[in-house]
Amino acid sequence: MSLNQLIENCKINDTKAQGELYKLFSSKLFSVCLKYSKNYAEAEDNLQDAFLTIFNKIGQYKNKGSFEGWLKRITINTVLQRYRTEKVFDIINENSIEDVVLEIDEDEISIDYLLQIIQELPDRYRMVFNLYVLDGYSHKEIADMLNINVGTSKSNLARARQTLKQTIESYKTAKSTQSL
Repeated sequence: MSLNQLIENCKINDTKAQGELYKLFSSKLFSVCLKYSKNYAEAEDNLQDAFLTIFNKIGQYKNKGSFEGWLKRITINTVLQRYRTEKVFDIINENSIEDVVLEIDEDEISIDYLLQIIQELPDRYRMVFNLYVLDGYSHKEIADMLNINVGTSKSNLARARQTLKQTIESYKTAKSTQSL
């Protein structure tokens, strides 16, 4: 069955087609959920919520643009909706923002460790960091998505980078001390 036919069958609530669509895209969308969630269990919950939203809104997909991109946007928005209602974002004075450069040596830091420390960031930092750094959204887009101001987005990104930088430096120090 073609993807277009699968989509059309999902639009008429064909549960078999929905199962196929889930199998086809769940691993990719789970990785999106994992980036924005605190842990694995929360990512699983977010994936389920995202698919419920996808199946409810699939009738709105008009076969224009990438279907996978549409799924990813729905997934990100579903996850972010949870944090919007929890009011995890602080209003920050833009004048207090100091840009932090975060350099990661891939030979010293594994991707798994990096994902782990990103997941450990406070919600507001993790959301902005992932949206800006990993998914390429602008501060204006992030501000609109999270219902915050641009300055708060910039500040949360700077603080996320600062926190990650400190964590990575501590990790490197501990690693070099162990090898002595």
